[in-house]
Amino acid sequence: MIPTVTVPEVAEGTHLLDVREPEEWAGGHAPDAQHVPMGELPTRLAEVPTDQDVVVVCRSGVRSAHVVHFLIDHGWRNVANLEGGMQQWAAAGRPMVSDGGGPASVL
Repeated sequence: MIPTVTVPEVAEGTHLLDVREPEEWAGGHAPDAQHVPMGELPTRLAEVPTDQDVVVVCRSGVRSAHVVHFLIDHGWRNVANLEGGMQQWAAAGRPMVSDGGGPASVL
């Protein structure tokens, strides 16, 4: 079973790992999230913190669930999937920014 958290359970200061593609990220993301596209993760594992809780997010929660499983298989114990992904993040009114400075949206 993949550990999951809901948007209200994500505390301020939690490390968010956004695994969406660059164009999705550019459209809108959490202000302090770390961007590592899913396909790049195997070569960028050292960038994922091991000393704090990590919540992995994608658009809807499917890709991020795969990433959580991958991280657990590689020794992480402090990871969880964001249920509903950025769609739920946006629906809950949590802060978002876009790379272009315009209105942020979930692509």
